[in-house]
Parts: sequence; C-alpha cells; structure tokens
Amino acid sequence: MRFIHTSDWHLGQTLHNFERGFEHQAFLDWLISTLVTEQAEALLISGDIFDTANPSAAAQKQFYRFLQQAKSRVPHLNIVIIAGNHDSPGRLEAPGPLLETLDATVIGFVPRLADASIDLSKLVVPIKNAAGDIQAWCLAIPFLRPGDVPRVEDAFDPYMQGITLLYQQTLQHALSLRQPGQAIIALGHCHMVGGEISEESERRIVIGGTEALSANMFDANVAYAALGHLHLAQKVGKQAHLRYCGSPLPMSFAEVDYQHQVLRVDLAGEQAAEITPLLVPRAVEMLRVPRQPAPLAQVLVALTALDIAADTPPEQQPYLEVRVRLDAPEPGLRAAIEAALEGKPVRLAKIETSFAAKISSNDAPATLDELERLQPDQIFERLCRSKFEGETPAPLTAAFAELMLASDEVQA
Repeated sequence: MRFIHTSDWHLGQTLHNFERGFEHQAFLDWLISTLVTEQAEALLISGDIFDTANPSAAAQKQFYRFLQQAKSRVPHLNIVIIAGNHDSPGRLEAPGPLLETLDATVIGFVPRLADASIDLSKLVVPIKNAAGDIQAWCLAIPFLRPGDVPRVEDAFDPYMQGITLLYQQTLQHALSLRQPGQAIIALGHCHMVGGEISEESERRIVIGGTEALSANMFDANVAYAALGHLHLAQKVGKQAHLRYCGSPLPMSFAEVDYQHQVLRVDLAGEQAAEITPLLVPRAVEMLRVPRQPAPLAQVLVALTALDIAADTPPEQQPYLEVRVRLDAPEPGLRAAIEAALEGKPVRLAKIETSFAAKISSNDAPATLDELERLQPDQIFERLCRSKFEGETPAPLTAAFAELMLASDEVQA
C-alpha cells in the first residue's frame, strides 16, 4: 500500500501582507496530479490546514474543492485529516458527515463518551487499499491541549505524560483490531525532542512548561509516524519511520533556499518499506538581495541589476527581501530602495536592516526613576546612540521633533 504524508498547508496565509492563494492553488493542483501519478491509496494531512482558526471563505472553498477533486481523480483514495494548533477543531469537524461521503475522516477534537471518557474508537481510522481491503490502522490524534489528555495521577508533567498515555491507549485499541499483515500509522501535530524549527515561521506551542515530546511515546508497533507542526522535513531521533514532512510552501525568507516536499510512504505488511521525498515545485520565487547584508550603495546597485521578465503576471512576481547593513540612520532608506525597483515586476515584502550596536559607558541602562525624569527626545537620543556611533543626524532629529509636535496637537 502507498500513501502520501503532508502537513502545514496554512491555507489563507499572507506573506508580509501579500495574499498567497495562487501559490496554495498551484500546490493543491500539483498534489492532485501527484496522487494520480503515484497511484496513492491514502492521503494523510497532519494538521495546520489553515493559517488561522477563522480562515477566509476563499481559503475554506479552496480546501473543500481540493478534497472533492482529489476523490474524483482517485476514486479509491482514503483521506485522514487532523487539526493542528492553527486550526479550529470545531470548524474543521463541522462538515465531517459530508466529508465522509468522500472517504475523508476529520479529527479536530479528542472525542468523549457520555461518561466523559475518551472514545478511543473514533481515533482509530481504517485505511483501505484500492481493492477495498484494510491495510493499515491510523491513530488520528490531533493537536492536544491539556484538557484533551487523560489524567495521570502524581505525574511530574501531567500534560506530557497524558499525551504519552493517550497514544498508548489508542495504540492498544488499534492492536485489538489489527489483523496479521496490517500496519499501524500514527498521526500527530506536536513538537518532538530535537526537532529543528524554521526561523521566523513557526509558532511555539509550549504548554505548562513542556517544549517537546519524546519519540519514546511511539511504540515499536508503530510502522510510521506522520507528524506535523515543524516546517522543515526531518527525521525524529534519527529514526527513519518517525517523520515531519514539512510545509509545502516557504513560510518565511529563512526558507528561501530550502526545497519543500511531501513524503511518499510504501508499506510492506506491518512495516514501512520505503519513504521517498517528492519535491514540491515553487510557484513563486523568493529573492534575498543581496544574499548577505551590504551597505546601501551596494544594495541599490544589486537591485538595479535585477533582471526579471517584464511580462511576469502579478500573482507570479517574486517576493523580495532587501538586506541592508547600516552604519548610521538612513531616513530615506525605503524611498531609495523603491526608486531602484521602479518598473521591476517584484513585490517588496521586507527590508531587513542590520548594524553593529555600540553602547558607550555613559549610556548604561537607565533605572525606572531615571526614565521618569527623561524627556521623549532624551530617550530618543539614547536609543540612537545605542544603535549607531556618533550624534543623531539633524534630519532624523527634526523628523522626531515633528512627530512629537503632531502628537501634542492630537492630544490637545
């Protein structure tokens, strides 16, 4: 049996206020073609379908259209979806009865029985092959909050140990259903010990002091763990069968050189026989100019030299991060950069400035009493000296004075 593991789509996400619907649609179209080409029998989506708990109507329409089209193109396809920390569990589960007609199972909450105990049977989903035979049992466990996990009396860390216990209980239920030759697959949306995060693009999910979970919570009976949350594809604890597939789109400029992917997993009986990265084409380029921060004069030369086809459609114009190293304040920085880019089909998403902070001995951190005695212009002067060597340029001082005057007029 073969399935595709993907996660962290973040539909509806914007990159520095630029809408990314075109990129997401390009990925979804590619994924459908991949499901067909690879003859996949299941699609596992490990959370963070949407970027926010209240996604736009366009993002939701994009998601549900994808599910319908995927099932239409691959009639035997099984789809299992869990909620991530960005998703609203209730919103994700709401169309569940309708999605069942597409052989799509959505788990947003940890389900409870009438006596408030966890309904483990709802967390164990059968996965069938093209012939309709059950080939695997999926532990579909969504992002877990403290109220979702079983109580562990006298536990040093009730949250972490509760998560481990829930996986163990769900696994035991799956083992009671499994027949010889059927595999156990675990889904999770969490941060595992040793996981490498992607700079600038991931939300910490620390709860109750817990930062990361141990790979030991996955029993040896688990053939494959399909994980979500971390945006870089990676193994957990150097174990090939415990995997983050990573996000399919770059979520920040820190990922400009990273090749995004989904994972194709081939099962042989009760084991994962082969795990293969499938590289996702990038629909819109991300540019960092220059590659390393440089003085403004050099940056403007590099921007002027950018050569991008003039007929590039607006939705395919590259995102641009400009990296400038400053030795002094530069009030006209943005204007100079925009002038260098005039007429070029790029989207200026970010200007990153860096400088060598130089704090003199006379500018030691002020106490609260000292701050109360300082005037706004004095605080501004201290801030400038903490970042740049020398006196604050007159144009910057004048701009600050004008800002303060306008503030006084508003208050009056």
